[in-house]
Amino acid sequence: MITHFAGLQLNTVSKLAVKQYYQDQLQFPVVFESETAITFQPTEHFAFTFTEVFEPVAPAHIAFEVPFSEFEASVAFVRSAGISLLRWPDGHEVDEFETGKNIYFRDGDGNLLEIITHSYVKEGVLASNGPLKVMYLREIGFPVEDVIGFREWLKINLQLRTIKEHDNFNFVIGGTAHTIVTSTQRRWIPIAMMALPPRMTVRLGVSDSSFIEQVRASLIEQAIVIQPDTDDDNELCFNLHGYRLCLLSAVYPKEAAALLNLPLR
Repeated sequence: MITHFAGLQLNTVSKLAVKQYYQDQLQFPVVFESETAITFQPTEHFAFTFTEVFEPVAPAHIAFEVPFSEFEASVAFVRSAGISLLRWPDGHEVDEFETGKNIYFRDGDGNLLEIITHSYVKEGVLASNGPLKVMYLREIGFPVEDVIGFREWLKINLQLRTIKEHDNFNFVIGGTAHTIVTSTQRRWIPIAMMALPPRMTVRLGVSDSSFIEQVRASLIEQAIVIQPDTDDDNELCFNLHGYRLCLLSAVYPKEAAALLNLPLR
């Protein structure tokens, strides 16, 4: 089964600008750097990589979960780092909804970043990391033309689940990983940003290697080309709806979703 987002790789037009933003302002630790790539480690279980490219970059949308009791401190840190929060049409910056709160801001490539918190998420299960207090990467946006087709493929082949289903926007969930399957015609809030499909590689942590073999067999049956990144049998990569997905067997707190009191566990 899918347990969490283990990694995300995005393109950038400036590795130096990425480093200044994520290391200097957000204070994400750097764990790897080359001439054209850099990897940050916001949490023990999530690696965030940028690769410099000479081509246009479509912005992605991601959301980090922070403890409910630490949300105000996270917001204060973002402000103190000199980062402007995005405003909703009526002018407010911190949004409150039935089960939590969130804020939005953007990096130099236009990626839409969200800090989100939920009152029902139990604290102390996963560590809150750095001054931003990140527990885990909760959401990655996947704009697609065929929302229903992509959603159903994830459910059937990766055993992800949904609470509610809509034709143009869905949370498709496995463990702490919430894939946002959204229509390219539905704009990202709060600034009505076009939902352009970004070039990205998403690494999904799985509970054991037997699940990877199960997915491998399904891909072969569907004639989906398997594109291994390494010689490691514990990692499986393939392209789907323009996105590169990799499954890897990774250590993650057992039954984290249940311990965190997430709705699907």
